[in-house]
Amino acid sequence: MFSVEIGGILTTLIFLYETFVPAGGSVFFVGMVSAWLWLTVLFSNFAESLAEGRGKARAASLRRSRATMTANKIESQSLSAPVTTVASPDLRCGDLVLVRTGDLIPSDGEVIAGAALVNEAAITGESAPVVREAGGDRSAVTGGTTVIANEIIVRITAEPGKTFLDCMIQMIEGATRRKTPNEIALEILLFALTGIFLLVVATIWPVSAYSAAVSGSGSPVHVAVLVALFVCLAPTTIAALLPAIGIAGMDRLFQRNIIAMSGRAIEAAGDVNILLLDKTGTITLGNRQAVAFIPVDGMADEDLVTAAYCASYDDETPEGKSIISLACASGCPTTCPPEHAVFIPFSAQTRMSGMDIGGTTYRKGATDAITNEVTSAGREVPPDLVSKVTRIAQTGGTPLVVSKDHSVIGVIHLKDILKSGVRERFFDLRRMGIRTVMITGDNPLTAAAIAAEAGVDDFLAETKPDDKLRLIKEYQDEGYMVAMTGDGTNDAPALAQADVAVAMNNGTQPAREAANIIDLDSDPTKLIDVVEIGKQILMTRGALTTFSIANDVAKYFAIIPAAFLVIYPQLAVLNIMGLATPESAIISAVIFNALIIPLLIPLALRGVQFRPMPAARLFTYNLVIFGLGGIVAPFLGIKGIDILISAVMPL
Repeated sequence: MFSVEIGGILTTLIFLYETFVPAGGSVFFVGMVSAWLWLTVLFSNFAESLAEGRGKARAASLRRSRATMTANKIESQSLSAPVTTVASPDLRCGDLVLVRTGDLIPSDGEVIAGAALVNEAAITGESAPVVREAGGDRSAVTGGTTVIANEIIVRITAEPGKTFLDCMIQMIEGATRRKTPNEIALEILLFALTGIFLLVVATIWPVSAYSAAVSGSGSPVHVAVLVALFVCLAPTTIAALLPAIGIAGMDRLFQRNIIAMSGRAIEAAGDVNILLLDKTGTITLGNRQAVAFIPVDGMADEDLVTAAYCASYDDETPEGKSIISLACASGCPTTCPPEHAVFIPFSAQTRMSGMDIGGTTYRKGATDAITNEVTSAGREVPPDLVSKVTRIAQTGGTPLVVSKDHSVIGVIHLKDILKSGVRERFFDLRRMGIRTVMITGDNPLTAAAIAAEAGVDDFLAETKPDDKLRLIKEYQDEGYMVAMTGDGTNDAPALAQADVAVAMNNGTQPAREAANIIDLDSDPTKLIDVVEIGKQILMTRGALTTFSIANDVAKYFAIIPAAFLVIYPQLAVLNIMGLATPESAIISAVIFNALIIPLLIPLALRGVQFRPMPAARLFTYNLVIFGLGGIVAPFLGIKGIDILISAVMPL
């Protein structure tokens, strides 16, 4: 576009010169060419400004939430430690702050003591509060969010000006947006084409002057015509829209509450061909649900339902609540137990829970835990228990054995529920040539069943952190682009190794630092959205590049005959569009070249519709739709403009 600006300056100077020093040329023609060249520059800047405007509005709202806050700085890790009030910009990495109910968290950090409900609406837009507590994978907090219950001690992990909120604002405003490899390669192509066309146009004037002198007729090609020829043949359309495509792609991520820490991450997402996903919370809902009560031989359904209800009465886990719900739906009366009932909470040592009431004991738990409890009491394990437990495990479920008075009476079938639409999305990814791999800590039997039900291509069971890292390296050594998601500290090495790493906003600080994409909603399935948006950016860029280059084919038949018709009358056969005059043909081509940019801005901002298909088929689709359209549109557009110009302002 810089070359178009130079052309605009040159034609403007020629217009002014011929206005005050008539030289027999067409002042009106040169003025029209100059005006539309400047409009081409204006439309190009408008495309980028419109894309950036969306992000700046979003950044303004975030900046308001980053207003200077005070912090309760403490010197020791104690909720009763003396407090010193300081301004949040004065906090440094490693400082400890006490955050009470109603306080804003002054900066990014990690909870090292206490647990609290935190409202993260200022960052994620979601009104539901989340729990942040010391230890585990839910300890990271973000500056600008609000504690709405309890108190916590936060260790600051970010220096002033380098908080997560600051990074978000910089990314949204494009201040740190780096061009992607694909974008750089395309710009190199545009520079090369521009240089070639510039060299060609620069040699036309001496050739035309020589031809005119030898033939004794005509005159050298006018400089304004040469500038128009260069601007129309150079790839100005894609050059004008290229920045808008990248900025709009990042904005589409922001609209889904996803922050890309670099443009390279989005570009890589478009090239991903291996997708690693956790099972729990990504492919499944995360909480197993009770789906059936299966009594052992000789036991009644009613007895099993009642025992399961009593053993789960005080179980506040999602699994326990689902057992209560299923028991109630199966006809168990929802009565409160007597006051003298004794509840047995679940523990990692016993791996069972239950209730003792009126001399009767009810227990539910892992198969080996209950069978050990039964055999220790001198009772026998029913012979059909193993087959029932195995059948549940083979279908991907989790069996919980139920006992009454130290005798096994049946099994509860807990099932991982697939998220709605997951299987269909995996099918779409497969059509794009992306291989999906499920990662889970489950045993191979359960993992195989879930993988088959979800429709993933492969799975890795009983995984440890080093297993994930090894798997990613193996795929990368084979030439694949790998994406994965994670939220725990143990995921950080694998996230750092992956080409596209999506960390959850509610995850640990090491995980967020290792990732190049942050999901503010902490929804692991967003990884699929990231891949789709990355593909869409590549599709949009490829489609508009094809359209832009195809445009030149039609412009050849408008500009070249008009430019050289006086010297070479034989070129009239190329005027297949039947344009009225050489001047109207050139102006029509310049006008079309300018108008096509704003007409394509909505497509650049919205993106080409995502269509999951292999690369070869996608190339053919773009070639037919945008390649053919890029040839037909200028023929129709230039001819229509020529008719209008000839009617209202004859040249």
